[in-house]
Amino acid sequence: MIRTVCINFSLKKSKTLNNGTAPVYLRLTVAGERVEFTTRRYIKPERWNSDIQKMTGTNDEARVFNNYLKTLEQKVFEEHRLMLDAKSPVTAENLRDRLLGKANVKRSKMLVPIFQEHNKRIKSLIGKEYAAGTLERYETSLKHTIDFMQWQYKKNDIDIVEIDHEFITSYDFYLRSERHCCNNTAVKYLKNFKKVIRICIANGWLDKDPFVNYKPKVKEVIRHYLTAEEIQVITEKQLVSYRLDQVRDAFLFSCFTGLAYADVKKLKRSEIIKGIDKQQWIVTSRQKTDTASRIPLLPIALQILKKYEDNIECLHHDRVLPVLSNQKMNSYLKEIADVCGISKELTYHIARHTFATSVTLANGVSIESVSKMLGHKNIRTTQHYAKILDAKVSEDMALLKNKLDSKKKNEVQI
Repeated sequence: MIRTVCINFSLKKSKTLNNGTAPVYLRLTVAGERVEFTTRRYIKPERWNSDIQKMTGTNDEARVFNNYLKTLEQKVFEEHRLMLDAKSPVTAENLRDRLLGKANVKRSKMLVPIFQEHNKRIKSLIGKEYAAGTLERYETSLKHTIDFMQWQYKKNDIDIVEIDHEFITSYDFYLRSERHCCNNTAVKYLKNFKKVIRICIANGWLDKDPFVNYKPKVKEVIRHYLTAEEIQVITEKQLVSYRLDQVRDAFLFSCFTGLAYADVKKLKRSEIIKGIDKQQWIVTSRQKTDTASRIPLLPIALQILKKYEDNIECLHHDRVLPVLSNQKMNSYLKEIADVCGISKELTYHIARHTFATSVTLANGVSIESVSKMLGHKNIRTTQHYAKILDAKVSEDMALLKNKLDSKKKNEVQI
């Protein structure tokens, strides 16, 4: 509810000075609360008209005196408006303090400069604390935020105190409806935006968290992967095109190392070293998160590397494999899927899922080791990433069945 303010000027005859003049006081009333303070203007009681709350007369003295009171009245209304705009608590005391310069008045803070400063700091820490992909995601989030404000409010920026629950839910709706974002993508963009809001709260620029009642849920995504049989089909298939063969090699390399497209594309020979077991390992940093990945190389991955160790393109660019653009890789992978009779929509990222499931977890590699090789920061990501295979479920249930059967036999014997 908007709190209105009532203004009254009154003469304090009880404080009449020796020269016969008395001070004029200003009284503010907000929601029944009253405060008053001197206007620092004095007048002889007989010159004061209490009905119209002005000095009587039309001379210059009266005109200047009354103009001052009018200006003071306008200032009250202006401060009251600013308090409403800033969503500051409107009380008679707060309003008086602002008029007298006693209040710690918060200056307006606009959202976009704060967001830009946040992104600027991330940019300066790329390679130290952040990956380039992190900056790219926040830059995209900033663009979507500005586009949303233009769509919803017809402006390019907003005072942070105006960001409330309605702003958050409208932003969520915009991402889903206008940007056609799926649930998880919309939630991720709002999560990025929430970090900027937390900065505002930490600095005391915001008193309340507009996200407090926003409770989005990330939906579990079904992650597709290749079975051992499908990997074998792709591996053994005779491909007529040299380009398809190169694409297959890069894809299989990821299937047996768990590296994402971006990490294979940038992988250098210098990142293939002897590990603790004196065998060949990949030691690199993930482009997406800048976290370390240490991966022992399996025989098929080593064979693929050896195949391209004298490749002119690889030598020229100091890379271990010739890798096309992600778009072209995915286009060629669809061709490979067709000729191999695989109905799944084959994309490069399926290779990473395949490593986590069919290649490692299904063969008894611990989830802790898989998490380390994938470069995940916590094992929960790995648990979400690597789906438990039907074969693993079958094995576990078979063990349980044997235990139950054994227990039943023992009970019968007793």
